Amino acid sequence: MRLPRFLIPAGALALAAATPSLAEADDHWPAPVQALSAQGLEIHAEFEAPGGLTGYAASYASGEVAIYLTPDGEHAIVGTLVDAEGNDLSDAALDEHVRAAQYAEVWERLEQSHWIQDGEADAPRVIYTFTDANCPYCRQFWEAARPWVEAGEVQLRHIMVGILTANSPAKAATLLAAEDPAAALHAHSDGDEEIAPAAQAREIEEQVYANNQLFEELGMIATPATLFRDGERVERVQGLPSAERMIEVMGGEAP
Repeated sequence: MRLPRFLIPAGALALAAATPSLAEADDHWPAPVQALSAQGLEIHAEFEAPGGLTGYAASYASGEVAIYLTPDGEHAIVGTLVDAEGNDLSDAALDEHVRAAQYAEVWERLEQSHWIQDGEADAPRVIYTFTDANCPYCRQFWEAARPWVEAGEVQLRHIMVGILTANSPAKAATLLAAEDPAAALHAHSDGDEEIAPAAQAREIEEQVYANNQLFEELGMIATPATLFRDGERVERVQGLPSAERMIEVMGGEAP
């Protein structure tokens, strides 16, 4: 059975009734929730909801969704629950029961990628940014970040990718393989010394390929693509941040 069409548009609502033929679904959940599980939803947790409803946090290939079981236990509403002021009552539960694990997984994947450190090792704030050596906006971002980096408040981790031009992968590999990658990236980004692409060991080329794959798998479309933590959330900015957004990315005003 295909995943219902109502799960595609954000904020859509639908009513799911118990479907006896779906006995193969996880019998831990009430029958309407089992029906949705059998149709492709992954059910993560049950949570308390207002109005006599019981909430369930779920996910599917393209995102997360809340399910609300009616008091009779015979029907489930899928979508966003709001109060009289229009406040989203589903988001916090999805953060806790679904997104928290997803955020942790994304951050771990960033940590395990192949990056060049830019800033103090003990800086209190770590930010990951996908950087292409041929990207002028990456250079602008590098320059804009100097006050926070040089003050020891932020450590940028440049995940080197090769996506913009034919020699971008070779330039990324050359920077990763440099005797002092941080110094090489600094000289290149500052305009002191343009990095010259050169063939590198297969291991280094595979690191660039892996970074490119991660870029695509995270749904990035432009460089710089920057990810940072806001509490438990992992936020992202694609392209050069505005001045206002830059303060948010860096965690505060420039020192």
